[in-house]
Amino acid sequence: MKVEQMYTNCLAEAAYYIESDGEAAIIDPIRETTPYLEKLKSTGAKLKYVFETHFHADFVSGHIDLAKQTGAKIIFGPLAETNYEVQNANDEEFFSVGKVRIKVLHTPGHTPESSCFLLLDEKGKEHCIFTGDTLFIGDVGRPDLLDGKMTSAQLASMLYDSLNNKIKNLPDDVIVYPAHGAGSACGKNISKESFSTLGEQKKTNYALQNMSRENFIKAVTTGLSSPPPYFFKDAMINKNGYDNIDDVMKRNMKPLSTEELKKEIFNGTLILDTRDPDAFEKGFIKGSMNIGLSGQYAVWIGTLIDISQPLVIVAEEGKEHESILRAARVGFENVKGFLKGGITSWISTGNITETIQSITPKEFAEKIIPITIGTRNQNILDVRKPSEYESGHVKNATLFELSSSFKKNLHTLDKEQSYFVHCARGYRSMIASSILKANGFKNIINVYEGYAGIKNTNVPIELPAETSI
Repeated sequence: MKVEQMYTNCLAEAAYYIESDGEAAIIDPIRETTPYLEKLKSTGAKLKYVFETHFHADFVSGHIDLAKQTGAKIIFGPLAETNYEVQNANDEEFFSVGKVRIKVLHTPGHTPESSCFLLLDEKGKEHCIFTGDTLFIGDVGRPDLLDGKMTSAQLASMLYDSLNNKIKNLPDDVIVYPAHGAGSACGKNISKESFSTLGEQKKTNYALQNMSRENFIKAVTTGLSSPPPYFFKDAMINKNGYDNIDDVMKRNMKPLSTEELKKEIFNGTLILDTRDPDAFEKGFIKGSMNIGLSGQYAVWIGTLIDISQPLVIVAEEGKEHESILRAARVGFENVKGFLKGGITSWISTGNITETIQSITPKEFAEKIIPITIGTRNQNILDVRKPSEYESGHVKNATLFELSSSFKKNLHTLDKEQSYFVHCARGYRSMIASSILKANGFKNIINVYEGYAGIKNTNVPIELPAETSI
């Protein structure tokens, strides 16, 4: 028996490969099928099943293409209604893969069709459970993604029953393999660990503690930020079907000259610059949004850009394909092409660029400490999550979270003022700075290293009351 986690960092997503006696199953694959086909080729195993824990909202799954290319059956749990052929398993139904068996546990709560898959080894022992978005390490799936069809309280109540009646009564040594890790918006407090044991989660996961239904509902529905708008689009794509990824790539991998790019800009196309922040700040096309490939690129595209928005990619040369593919993972297919030759071609043809000023934490401290922090002309924007801000922040800094509502809230800022922008380590602050710059804010100063660097200077820091020093 072989169990392998296949983790995709830019989505904070985990798919799983299971193999026994020449047969294989894959759980929750991402959109491009190449990694799984190569895995099957290297092992010589035949793919028998593609299991889906639910209709994923944060990425387009590869189950349809993978099934077509291998002849495997797509297995969902009960209540999953699709516009393509699948097998809906019954609750507690078993599926054999070589000498192991997989038991379907219907665990509604994150979504009505959500199911977990319990793997029993060759001796029939409960070895591990693939929990999808029902149970994360340190958290559970958010119950607010049905867009009004069911209330979050109703789904949370279902999740309470699923956890207490289906999950918590399993042996403590069962390994928990979730669909997501830290950075995913499918939970509010997901741990950085990508797997654990059920016994450990019973001790440490707030949602698995003994509590009343009412207290559980309150615990899992409190503190949820608004889900990215693309979540609802991706869930429908996974439910209804999608274009083959190879066809999408052929359509979108179109090289554009600088003149063709200008026409796209005139027509309202957004320039998505996927270079690293340090390269972007030194010169970019006016109006560009920087979301670097070095971070959770796909997640931030889905969070900050409308899924129907036409895009043109400006990338480091050789990174155009990756930029377009990773956008397609979250359903962003309206790509008009990429700038041939990258930013170098733009500059070499006599076109101007804009820049963003960045300073070190030490330079930030030198500018901030001599004055009263928070005065009219020295505004500090902390673009981290509220939970990060509450754990410690620069004194009098304004929380201005980088989220789906970021652009909607820009009217609360003064375009004539200077703003110091920081996040945790520098990736998100450049995204935020690029949006500010594109919206007419001229005096933007990005802080390298973010809060991680700032807190090591003598800039005044505010900590939670119980840890204040």
